[in-house]
Amino acid sequence: MHVPVVVLGGGPGGYAAAFLAADLGMQVALVERDERLGGTCLLRGCIPSKALLHVGRVLSEAREMKEWGIQFERPTLNLDALRARKDKVIAALTGGLGQLAQRRNVTVVHGTARFTNSTTLEVTPAAAGGASQRITFEHCILASGSRPARIPAFDIGSPRVMDSTGALELADVPDSLLVVGGGYIGLEMGTVYAELGSKVSVVELTDTLLPGADRDLVKPLQKRLAGLLAAIMLRTKVVTIEDTGTSVRVSFEGPEGPSVQEFSRVLIAVGRRPNSDGIGLENTKVIIDAKGFIGVDGQQRTADPHILAIGDVCGEPMLAHRASHQGKVAVEALHGEPALFAPRAIPAVVFTDPEIAWAGLTENDVAASGRVVEISKYPWAASGRAHALGRTDGLTKILIDPETDIVLGVGIVGPGAGELIAEGVLAIEMGCSARDLMEAIHPHPTLGETVGFSAENYFGVATEIYRPRSETTPR
Repeated sequence: MHVPVVVLGGGPGGYAAAFLAADLGMQVALVERDERLGGTCLLRGCIPSKALLHVGRVLSEAREMKEWGIQFERPTLNLDALRARKDKVIAALTGGLGQLAQRRNVTVVHGTARFTNSTTLEVTPAAAGGASQRITFEHCILASGSRPARIPAFDIGSPRVMDSTGALELADVPDSLLVVGGGYIGLEMGTVYAELGSKVSVVELTDTLLPGADRDLVKPLQKRLAGLLAAIMLRTKVVTIEDTGTSVRVSFEGPEGPSVQEFSRVLIAVGRRPNSDGIGLENTKVIIDAKGFIGVDGQQRTADPHILAIGDVCGEPMLAHRASHQGKVAVEALHGEPALFAPRAIPAVVFTDPEIAWAGLTENDVAASGRVVEISKYPWAASGRAHALGRTDGLTKILIDPETDIVLGVGIVGPGAGELIAEGVLAIEMGCSARDLMEAIHPHPTLGETVGFSAENYFGVATEIYRPRSETTPR
């Protein structure tokens, strides 16, 4: 088979690229090793985890209603039904993608692909005995994604030790669970299992959860998790993991010295690594760095003129929406359009409870660069909507250039932060000033208006909080 454009990988970046290429009149083939489209995000990541987090949030809200005088009976868990409902969500979305590919006349090839040279892929079908297929192309958009990172010392071959993919299968709800890694994957899955009834402990090597995230945003989450989880062990190293036959024995080294505990299961959530190995890139001119990431330019072109790369395989942040956007840029570049991947803000969301979201410049970035900015914070304790929801632990903050009043960054922690951050992304991309945010009329009472109120606070005129004005207060 020969096609002008082949897309390797059927995740959010891959199918976005393939579909746009078809919409622009290109003949395109989409190669995916799984029998369904959707990639890690849909099949083993974003979507199933958010479906389970929704279940966890409902359980949490049911408990919280006791403060309002409403008490529910203790919920019972039908794990088979829960798995089936999760799988139904995945099936509906993957089925839809298959139909969209068919309607667009995208040729979908299922199998494991390997580059034999810069213009040829050898695709081996998953089914035993199937014949390999050779696909030649003029351009390939590589969207091979990433996989859970593994630590050899922890890879003991025990079913009681899981990665994020295994955790989403919900084989059972263990009595106790240790999550190794205090990043977003570990905290999201830890939240799910804790709400379903496990005694969850989290161990993190650094001195804080979500290393690298804004401390103001992490504090409310860490406080809430302290009440939900059995333990949060910071500045603690996992030394050994051993399957005893009935449990997993884990030895630690922490601030108070060495210790040993046993858990029903262990979840290893120490990040992800790009899928750039094992696919024959050594047979091309593509350049891969020490971390396994593929180098690309602003149009997603690699050092090989026939190959472009998008998504997790070409660097941080490893986010589905970044991959989708890069996929469209790559296709537009091949189509001869002046496309360039140069966003001012790529939003990030941690779907815990409360959610954390940010876009643009963060306070950590400011500290590292020494750049001068003004920071305005609006506590949700001043929000009527937050009080009505019983969730006043949230915070909205904006980072502003003091010379131009331009919005450089937005950070939010609280229920629905992932939805609210979209306004911040738009403001940063459009070069809005704090006054633009302040003067845009936000609906009341909503959590979204805290974005506008943060801008009001910058100017010292927020209605619900008092900030004494001074000669340096912007006007």
